[in-house]
Amino acid sequence: MTFDRSLKIAPSILSADFANFGLEIQAIEDQGCDWVHVDVMDGHFVPNLTFGPPLCAAIRPHIKTVMDVHLMISPVDQYIEAYAAAGADYITAHVEAGAHTHRTMQAIRATGAKAGVALNPATPAGEVEYLLDMVDMVCVMTVNPGFGGQKFIHSQIEKVRQLRAMIGDRPIHIEIDGGVTPETAPLVVAAGADVLVAGSAVFKGGSVSNPAPYGENIRAIRAATVK
Repeated sequence: MTFDRSLKIAPSILSADFANFGLEIQAIEDQGCDWVHVDVMDGHFVPNLTFGPPLCAAIRPHIKTVMDVHLMISPVDQYIEAYAAAGADYITAHVEAGAHTHRTMQAIRATGAKAGVALNPATPAGEVEYLLDMVDMVCVMTVNPGFGGQKFIHSQIEKVRQLRAMIGDRPIHIEIDGGVTPETAPLVVAAGADVLVAGSAVFKGGSVSNPAPYGENIRAIRAATVK
């Protein structure tokens, strides 16, 4: 994948119809999304339980864009190879998930996947300063991880600005996960973000039999970031 910093909309399938993942993925891609975001939760690191490697492997053939797998799990290292084998293009692990984040990033890259590191709202930007030469993406959680549909935490905008300055000209994406809407998207993009994860904001009002609202929602988010 060639790096570019153009805006990418990554709908989270956590907000999709679980009985129709294949059709939901086809619908959001047909309606203009750039990546497909898969939120993996373990009921331990975060208070919810979602998708294992078999689910990721099952939906991989339906994804024609980028499979962006966000591991909200701890411990994380022992599951990296399984998610890579399931077809993840990006694998993101939390800096809070273990004592050896540097090793975790090495392990992700060793699989051939792109490495992402995520920061919870209370974690300062400086926690990833010494990882920037070995990651492909920094994910800023703008809600507390574990559930969709939460309210955007505005204090994270300054964290995005700090990360944008720290990253400099390195080919690293800044991803925003949580509370992305047409109202919050321009705030984080102006601060330096270029990948926006949106769940309910994309899937609201639509379905596999009526996917047009997905496209309307994606375009609304994208349009809001254009001055």
